[in-house]
Amino acid sequence: MTSSISLRKALVLTASGAALCLGHAAHAQTSADQDDTKIQQTVIVTGTRGAPRTAFDSLAPVDVISDSAIDLTASDEVMDTLSQLVPSFNVKRLPMADGQVFVRPATLRSLSPDHTLVLVNGKRRHRSAMLGGNGAQSADLAQIPSYAIKQIEVLRDGASAQYGSDAIAGVINIILDDQAGFNAFAQAGQYYEGDGEQYRLGVQQGFVFDNGYLNLSGEYTDAQPTSRSRQRADAIALQEAFPQLNVPNPVQNWGQPERQAYRFALNGAYDLDGSEAYVFSTYGFGSGVTDFNWRNPLTTSAYGESAIDPDYDLSATFPAGFSPRFGQDDNDFALTGGYRSNNDGRFSYDLSAGYGRNQIEYFMYNSINASLGSASPTSFDIGTLTQSELTFNADFAYRATLDFLAEDMTFAFGAEQRTEEYEIGAGEYASFAIGPLAPEGFPSGSNGFPGFSPEQSGSSDQTSYAAYVDVEAPITDRWTVGAAVRFEDFSEFGNDTNGKLSTRYEVSPNLALRATASTGFRAPTPGQLFSERTSQGLDTTTLNIFTRGRYSPQGPIADVISLRDGVDILPLEPEESENLTAGLAWNSNAGLSATVDVYQIDVTNRLSTSAAFSLTDEERAELAALGVAGADTITAVNFFQNDFNTQTKGVDLVLTYKYEVGPGEMNLTGAYNYNKTEVTGGDFAANETAADRFEKGIPEHTGNLQATYTVGNWNVFGRMRYYGEWRDYSGNSDGDIFQDFGAMMLFDLGATYQVNDNMKVRVGAENVFDQYPDEATYQASRGLIYSRNAPYDTDGGQYYVRLDFSF
Repeated sequence: MTSSISLRKALVLTASGAALCLGHAAHAQTSADQDDTKIQQTVIVTGTRGAPRTAFDSLAPVDVISDSAIDLTASDEVMDTLSQLVPSFNVKRLPMADGQVFVRPATLRSLSPDHTLVLVNGKRRHRSAMLGGNGAQSADLAQIPSYAIKQIEVLRDGASAQYGSDAIAGVINIILDDQAGFNAFAQAGQYYEGDGEQYRLGVQQGFVFDNGYLNLSGEYTDAQPTSRSRQRADAIALQEAFPQLNVPNPVQNWGQPERQAYRFALNGAYDLDGSEAYVFSTYGFGSGVTDFNWRNPLTTSAYGESAIDPDYDLSATFPAGFSPRFGQDDNDFALTGGYRSNNDGRFSYDLSAGYGRNQIEYFMYNSINASLGSASPTSFDIGTLTQSELTFNADFAYRATLDFLAEDMTFAFGAEQRTEEYEIGAGEYASFAIGPLAPEGFPSGSNGFPGFSPEQSGSSDQTSYAAYVDVEAPITDRWTVGAAVRFEDFSEFGNDTNGKLSTRYEVSPNLALRATASTGFRAPTPGQLFSERTSQGLDTTTLNIFTRGRYSPQGPIADVISLRDGVDILPLEPEESENLTAGLAWNSNAGLSATVDVYQIDVTNRLSTSAAFSLTDEERAELAALGVAGADTITAVNFFQNDFNTQTKGVDLVLTYKYEVGPGEMNLTGAYNYNKTEVTGGDFAANETAADRFEKGIPEHTGNLQATYTVGNWNVFGRMRYYGEWRDYSGNSDGDIFQDFGAMMLFDLGATYQVNDNMKVRVGAENVFDQYPDEATYQASRGLIYSRNAPYDTDGGQYYVRLDFSF
């Protein structure tokens, strides 16, 4: 079923509802599970180091998402919750996209995934070990158990001057639960199509002592795969030509992977007579498997007879072809401890140390290294990626009383040292080997994803030192200004200094104007600076091994390519930004409130992958003379480079309304985002096709609207999610390289019944009307039905039931 709706009609619906989405819009209460009545009452800790502020008092836009709002989404992954509740936040599923199937890239305001800084309890979260599209390396939000979260604060404003690298688009601060009591839940659901079964279990025990608290949480997820595929035409032809074969239908699955995950969290603090020692930690491990493209036995070079190895017969192993099964085992750990003041004195401090590590072990089965012939295994350990970070922070704040100010001025300052290391561990020999059958044209390496070779393995690190000053001053009882400056020095490329100015003027107790101007940056990581990903094969005409792939922009290969006329491979530099935001916050006495913010973000030196360079014989000889391993076999290379600029403009609108209807209470909440990104310079600007793909791959208009009605023991909610038009790459043979997709509206419904003081049951459905987008033309020949790049779930409707217990 296909659904589309015009933007005008969507805006009419939005205006008539006067709101747009549960838990969004700088507040943590739109559920019957909470007693708070106004978003302005929510105290925030993100984006300010001054006295406690409410979201209404904030100098920059902050969304607060409560734990009850998180519980109203079926997914166990935090990024899915954010994508449903924060319109400017987008996450894709990307089936058959290697590691991005499991570590899904999420974007805020259509910028890069690593342009959003992730904090846990206000402390920097470590990155994932995976380098995604264009080399983006961001934190993996899926590693944090959603059941352990008290609330999420999303600062929609540049904040590098306050928090350092990565905070170009904004900051996501995940605050862990600190409440007493025992809570547990069990949830089960599946898609209307009868697949994608998901089972979730969670338990939490909180202790509150005279001198502190301790909260322990655990969550388990078992999610089965989905498949929105049709049989490939060449598979149908194979079955017709050889009816004795048992060709699977479909031969490959486009959809969500199969995965299991265990996630745990700890959060505690202990009072030490005016000061407080604290600790929090997360730990998780899991596994996932997904399909790769089907190998047709009639056309795949891995099949055939070998004179060198007569015993090699892949048709006996995989008579109907094979679809390699690609997977990962992940292990993630984070631990932060510190010592801070916990009184209301003028001087406060927070000293902390944090360590985080993310490790991904890739594997593959149902595959072959054909060049090894009959000696090849059918399963492979491909290699290991590890990202680790060690961070030390010293933060101080002093509240000064000055006669010419309406209230105390907050003067905050601090320092940070951070060391991060990136390591690639080699796979087993069979995963990357060029075996004895290679001269006969049989492909080398584990088919589908060659393993990491010893030449690619190794580690690299980077250390940074930072110092900052952050001031907030209430000039009058209505006017507050803020200023921040941060200096950061990196061992690999030098230093960077950024600043931010903020102001807020309260026109009346119910209306305030606010604005910020800031510069920002994102430092290249060791993984981006030094890691290499190459593959090898054998030229069956020359019988020579060849190597091609991505190499470090700092090294002999980059130096040799830079000798070409008009080519200059440069060491990576920070991506830099200029952010402007202006808006207003309004609150009526009748339960209606709104915020509107407009913004512009200019980013220069953005990271991407360069074009490929084919090496000449002379260049290979130069590399060999420089001692580059395997230099005589390198045929084509590319590099990460800072090579394009963008400008992003947008508007955020947030509305909430709470009022009594009959015997119950109605909450209308929601948000709308307009976001447009244009390529303004660099290689992408000179390539109209590349620029178009980049600019229009995410809808310019997104929004959501939710109504929650509470009466007696019942709580009923309905949610609308709107996604505007967007464009996907098509690559049709007729020359049409794009496919435009119309707007989509998805509806979610749910009802919760409080059985007694200790138990409640919820029944819900997401995409309740089972809506699907138009069918995709790109990769349709491989059995794909719906675009792999869609900004929403294309698996149709799903339903679930959930039981919650509390004691």
